[in-house]
Amino acid sequence: MASSLTKDPASTSGSEKTFFGHPRGLATLFMTEMWERFSYYGMRALLPLYLIAPNGLHMNPATATAIYSVYVSLVYLLAMPGGWFGDRVWGPRKTVAVAGMVIMIGHLTLALPAQGTFFVGLGLVAIGSGLLKSNISTMVGHLYDGPDDARRDGGFTIFYMGINAGAFAAPLVIGTVGENVNWHLGFALAALGMGLGLAQFLMGTRHLNERSLVVPKPLSAAERTSTLRKGMIWLAVAAVFYIVTVVTGVYTLNWILVPITIAGLVIPVVVLVRIKRDKELSATEQSKMSGYIWFFVAAAIFWMIYDQGGSTVAIFADSSANNSVFGWNFPVSWYQSVNPVLIMALAPLFAAFWLALNRRGKEPSTIVKFSSGLVLVGASFFLFLMPLTIANDGHKAAAMWLVAIYFIQTVAELTLSPVGLSVTTKMAPAKYASQMMGVWFLAVTAGDCTTGLLSTAGVELNGTGVVTLQAVLAVAAGFAVFMYRGKVKKLMGSVH
Repeated sequence: MASSLTKDPASTSGSEKTFFGHPRGLATLFMTEMWERFSYYGMRALLPLYLIAPNGLHMNPATATAIYSVYVSLVYLLAMPGGWFGDRVWGPRKTVAVAGMVIMIGHLTLALPAQGTFFVGLGLVAIGSGLLKSNISTMVGHLYDGPDDARRDGGFTIFYMGINAGAFAAPLVIGTVGENVNWHLGFALAALGMGLGLAQFLMGTRHLNERSLVVPKPLSAAERTSTLRKGMIWLAVAAVFYIVTVVTGVYTLNWILVPITIAGLVIPVVVLVRIKRDKELSATEQSKMSGYIWFFVAAAIFWMIYDQGGSTVAIFADSSANNSVFGWNFPVSWYQSVNPVLIMALAPLFAAFWLALNRRGKEPSTIVKFSSGLVLVGASFFLFLMPLTIANDGHKAAAMWLVAIYFIQTVAELTLSPVGLSVTTKMAPAKYASQMMGVWFLAVTAGDCTTGLLSTAGVELNGTGVVTLQAVLAVAAGFAVFMYRGKVKKLMGSVH
């Protein structure tokens, strides 16, 4: 890293160090996020495989998919309260420090060879990830002199590369150890990764902007008391309810999974309805929110299919794919490195491609990009039918079929996800400007909770009929967005 630090040409003293021409604090946040994503994606790559493994928890694929989907949905659902803690309670810097500690403890708990502690560990990692997700991005923004700083977009691009670097390395290291040596040692490596990230974050905090220490809108004494009281009441109600189910002998895992999946579908609806009904919004803002709902629903369908790359497709690979290249066998978890390495390779090409089209006045609109992403993710599941058919005939499907699925999904992600983030910030009502990014994450929650609900209902998601239905749904949604682009464009107003 030392070689990447140079003197800041803009510094008056000539002695201030930079990170690839950006504020030195970006290196601290880059490494923190890289190690946090290393721990998160490494554990996530192992999760569905450990749940179904005979020497793991030996669950059926439907239950494993439900747990995986609920876990991923919780990470994104908790990003909203995580941002709230940063804004109202601890400030971004303290919130990220606490989050890193919670994540590390969660991974260490997963490393314990007991089913009960395993689910506690999952909960801790989800809580910690939710606390960290919004606040670390906020601190990246703090490093620059407002939204007009010419380096700002580049800084977030470098930060994004840190995410994918960690996500790429994690399955190769943690996945290999977890599958080939010991599952719990793999989870322990995830804890080590987060520990390294937390250590360098604490050592590098002196390079961060002082604004990251500030609580932007601290709770008053009355608000703090009220919030704490309500939280304790809900916690007590939940504790009593689950104690009763255990004591009466009716408790099953679905008593946790089903309520969370339902909440993950209801909460996004409630949040959108609350914003839409706000009388303080202007007519233009109301119109933009109506248009945004189109994008939100489309994104939920997209993430429902996309995130099954880590569950449905991975579980299929474990049982029905020939996981080898030129006779060399590799761990199933390595498939989860395909997406991040493709992101790092293709993202600059996509950025240059859109820019070239823009200069010629031919860049597709936000609506067209969104509909294309939906059609592509649907096409990935149409392609999934090929290895499913091969496996149904009693043969092992070639690894390249699955790589092709991940390739198409990555192209779809690059078409839809950055556009979704951008349109969220552009269409957000002024009153909800800081909350709308959390609303975007709720689309991921809704998509994954749909998958979780189907799995808890016993639906076999890797059946050809269900895969076909999901593919048709995504393609149909993509065409619907495209066909109604005139209406949606009108609702968007000045946003293009």
